[in-house]
Amino acid sequence: MTDLLQGLVIRTQAGYQYVRTERGDYRCRLRGRLRQGRAEGDLVAVGDQVLIQPQEDMTGSIEKVLPRKSVFSRQLSGINYEYRQIILANADLAMLVFACADPEPKLRMLDRFLVITERAHIPAVIIVNKIDLCGLEQAKEIFSLYDKIGYEVLYVSASTGEGVEEIKKHLKGKLTTLAGPSGVGKSSLINQILPGVKLETKEVSQGLGKGKGRHTTQVRQLFEVSENGYIADVPGLRTLALWDIEAEELDAYFKEIAPLVPECQFNDCSHSHEPGCAVQKAVAEGKIHPSRYDSYLRLRFPDGDLEEEE
Repeated sequence: MTDLLQGLVIRTQAGYQYVRTERGDYRCRLRGRLRQGRAEGDLVAVGDQVLIQPQEDMTGSIEKVLPRKSVFSRQLSGINYEYRQIILANADLAMLVFACADPEPKLRMLDRFLVITERAHIPAVIIVNKIDLCGLEQAKEIFSLYDKIGYEVLYVSASTGEGVEEIKKHLKGKLTTLAGPSGVGKSSLINQILPGVKLETKEVSQGLGKGKGRHTTQVRQLFEVSENGYIADVPGLRTLALWDIEAEELDAYFKEIAPLVPECQFNDCSHSHEPGCAVQKAVAEGKIHPSRYDSYLRLRFPDGDLEEEE
């Protein structure tokens, strides 16, 4: 039997996984015994390190998926199922792409992305695209609050190329995902970073309204950039469900809230109405931005179940 070969899953499409190894790229299928009736999407994903049984015709079978250090995932729900879909494994960096206009930015969605990256221990950089439409000053008025709480924010234009070189500096030697809602220009940015790729792009659909562009990415894949780095092209996400996050732990994933939790009077403080709450005090003193606090409350109490004292 041929020795197993380790490689990186760089593309998944139609039940096949394309694995990059020191001997070249192999088109593989997941070994049947690994499936055991489960959907392949949570067993092997782009970014996974795997062991394959290679064949001379550059095909192979995936024999083992090595442990992941991180995952970027979303929850899919149907009539009779809930399914955690792994979008990207082993990411070193998440670039969260939002537009300052067309579509109008939804900061609560950005806050949801940030909660996911914080929980997964994936560093995040916020990319504000389309500054050619609204101007740098207006873009900073919208997004500067994130810079103040410790996130790096890059202001760019995929249309003009402004800021793209700064993005490239972050990609060296890392596996990076560009994630964000549809229509914000992720594919256009990748085309700027890697001109030879030429991903399909579409304008925001007017028929669907602002912020509801059509998905253009159908294949999950990694593109190699300079100095051993890869950038992931993943489907645009219109919504992002928080997967397996308990309400009581949510405050740990807000950078400006987490350090204040030990100062609260009650150990189980929800930061919504309790006396002696350090978080509510910080909001009142202007130390926590109202929109971030509102995002926390909406995630903490998704059904609007807030105490009257709030």
